[in-house]
Amino acid sequence: MSSLQLHQSLAPLLYKPNFLSHLPYPTLRFRSLPVASFSKNGISMSQSHENGVVRNGAQEEYSDSLPEGLLRELMPTHVAVIMDGNRRWARMRGLPIWSGYEAGVRALRRIVELCCKWGIKVLTVFAFSSDNWFRPKVETDFLMGLFERGLRDELENFSKAGIRISVIGGSTKFPKPLQVLITDAMEVTKNNSRLHLIVAVNYSGQNDIVQACQSIALKVKDGVVKLEDINEFLIERELETNCTDFPCPDLLIRTSGELRISNFLLWQLAFTELYFEHSHWPDFGDDEFLEALRSFQQRQRRYGGHDS
Repeated sequence: MSSLQLHQSLAPLLYKPNFLSHLPYPTLRFRSLPVASFSKNGISMSQSHENGVVRNGAQEEYSDSLPEGLLRELMPTHVAVIMDGNRRWARMRGLPIWSGYEAGVRALRRIVELCCKWGIKVLTVFAFSSDNWFRPKVETDFLMGLFERGLRDELENFSKAGIRISVIGGSTKFPKPLQVLITDAMEVTKNNSRLHLIVAVNYSGQNDIVQACQSIALKVKDGVVKLEDINEFLIERELETNCTDFPCPDLLIRTSGELRISNFLLWQLAFTELYFEHSHWPDFGDDEFLEALRSFQQRQRRYGGHDS
């Protein structure tokens, strides 16, 4: 879609005062993420006020059961996703591109729910690349507004569900209110441990490595680090994924049929299993995620070693 076509598709909204407030933002509602409570037998689930988690008089634990074909001991700890194909999904249906982004947020909501349910501890999603600033301004403005609205609407739900939020990538280009909101969200949820949701916005894998090297160089200059102490572990600690104890994904999923990693987590993906899905991101749901996890569990991870 050209810049002119994009502008025309949003024209009815652009010329209203405070146009971002009129855009049809999705609302992320986690339908039945129960709040963890403690009992003599360990962690159990308190009853949800929306749909409830008490069935047949028994409490349902969020990670107690897995779909057929998945093994608990082979589940990935950290899953990363390149959420590709929102715009193509909309174009294929003759819809304006914001409809694709809205559908993409609904898909993300569902994957977050499934990660909580199936016991995945870290989910990192590539929401906005530093290269995406080359897109039309009206589109990047929309995406920043969408991110701010979605995060603001769901912060309380995330906190209650035990989800920790981290945002990686350069935030200085974001609108000031969004910068403040990101800081608040990370502070409010920092002690949550059910799922760590890491959102990469204005992120570049190359820049991540560069900033890590710059940080180490300053420490060497100041005498804090010796040259001979620099190794892969030190570099890893300086990467933006140092916000989690599991910085390297076990599984990377990319949707929309593209076979590349697009400057995402370049260092961290060194030994990651890659899975490429033909569906566009808005169509990526339970079945597609289950198939990706089944594929992962059928692989033998050797890390450069011999067959077992």
